[in-house]
Amino acid sequence: MFRQNFEDELNDLHVRFSEMGMMVNEAIYKSVNAFINHDKALAKEVIAADKHINERETDLEKRSFEMIALQQPVTSDLRMIVTVMKASSDLERMGDHAVSIAKSTIRVKGNVRVPEIEQVLAEMATKVKQMVEEVLDAYVKADIKRATDIAAEDKNVDAFSNKIYQMCVAQMQADSETIVGAMDYMLVDNFLERIGDYVTNICEWIVYLDTGKLVELNSNAKEDNVL
Repeated sequence: MFRQNFEDELNDLHVRFSEMGMMVNEAIYKSVNAFINHDKALAKEVIAADKHINERETDLEKRSFEMIALQQPVTSDLRMIVTVMKASSDLERMGDHAVSIAKSTIRVKGNVRVPEIEQVLAEMATKVKQMVEEVLDAYVKADIKRATDIAAEDKNVDAFSNKIYQMCVAQMQADSETIVGAMDYMLVDNFLERIGDYVTNICEWIVYLDTGKLVELNSNAKEDNVL
């Protein structure tokens, strides 16, 4: 009976984390749409909804600490609890970056816009959103190979980031009227690139969940067994 109750709590933790991931993915999608479409009302919606993401992260952390203190989980279960704690922190930071994109939307006041750059930003955002969806599915299935493949896709996000940076610099040099707007594009580009980095972090926690090893994906660096 005791074990069954613990399994139920563990499964509930698992479900709540997945729900948080969907909340964050929606925030990313809405924030970029708001920026590209100059939709300040949608941007404000993203900012207002962020409190729910923060509350979920706090709830997951609290539940995780309680389970560790009261249930004294065995190694494999402990790894899952630690993974939820760490990965939910990464999700919360991703939500913060979505809020930053939304705030950029609200801050823009009549700046000259550049559709070509906005198109590439939209493509970059689509790629990032896809990675978030995939990493959440990989987490649910504890799929190490897929997690490793998703982390490798971050190079595509970096390529988008470099392209947008170059486009912004060229645009600012060609037309001084676009300098303020181009700087906003570069900010949004940076926020999306950081979200991609946090996706890689979650991929690393998926590997840890199965192996007990902390590995640095997209790098040759590795660490020893932890649990």
